Amino acid sequence: MEKTNIELNAVATVGLDLAKHVFQVHAVDAAGRVVMSRALRRKDVLAFFERLPSCLIGIEACGSAHHWARELAKCGHDVRLMPPAYVKAYVRRQKNDAADAAAICEAVTRPSMRFVPVRSVENQAALMHHKVRELLVAQRTQMLNALRSHLAEIGIIAAQGPNNARALAVLIMESNDMIPAVVRSALLPVVRRLNELDEEIGESDRAILALARADDTARRLMTVPGIGPVTASALAASIQDISAFSGPREFAAFLGLTPRQSSSGGKERLGRVSKMGNRYLRKLLVVGAHAVLFHRKRCSDALRSWADRLMETKPFKLVAVATANKLARIAFALMRDDARYAGTPA
Repeated sequence: MEKTNIELNAVATVGLDLAKHVFQVHAVDAAGRVVMSRALRRKDVLAFFERLPSCLIGIEACGSAHHWARELAKCGHDVRLMPPAYVKAYVRRQKNDAADAAAICEAVTRPSMRFVPVRSVENQAALMHHKVRELLVAQRTQMLNALRSHLAEIGIIAAQGPNNARALAVLIMESNDMIPAVVRSALLPVVRRLNELDEEIGESDRAILALARADDTARRLMTVPGIGPVTASALAASIQDISAFSGPREFAAFLGLTPRQSSSGGKERLGRVSKMGNRYLRKLLVVGAHAVLFHRKRCSDALRSWADRLMETKPFKLVAVATANKLARIAFALMRDDARYAGTPA
């Protein structure tokens, strides 16, 4: 027992590999010597770290990481979350829990490492609204596609687009000779589920709108063309510390809206957009960029004028991604300077 206490008192840095039931701990002292490498059951994790003196704890930013970061911070430890992709470079040889914990312990001490801010429960709840809405929208699309494909089997074809697919749902609900009764009875559960999804998505939209109106950053972001309540709320909730980015280009690169580089020997070679980072934010910005391009003739602000000139020589989808990149940079400037989009009323 005395030897164990001495080992615990020598711990300066800990790498914690999270799991559902069995966690792996890798601890080193101030000189970098390995003090301990052991597995812990989930029920023993907090008791173990309560016995440790205050130390630096590294964790990969994965499922349940924010929960454990909050709990370990209550014990007086300095907890830092890291993107798993940045930790991978420090894994030696084989991939296992012990090697992962050792890599986390090594990575957390690197001065160039980038860390993920620990989220509060309220912040995670705001993001859950977006994730739930995205799931419900995907399910609604699945239901609409199911209606289209099933009715095509009996020769009823609808044009592309959600509105035309909804017309099929109305057709099923009506009593007519176009759809046989046996087919109607088979597809009615799909139509009922579609109506339920519409109501649930409406509730999610209202909840997100309330979040956006209550947040000053989101209200300022909504002054930008192409950024509505959903995008503004998602940006405000996802980006907690805008000062972590050196500039607007780095922010756009974080969202995967910049070209992938393959440069060497002083020659710059740029390829397709990298599609790295937050997929949800990137998708929302690209959708918003489409809205800007479709309605660019109605306004003459700088953003739409720039997009109009670009459309003269570039394909539509390329301009849409370029506009999404521009929206990301504008959003960065507004969040950094606590400003509103130029030309909007105060």
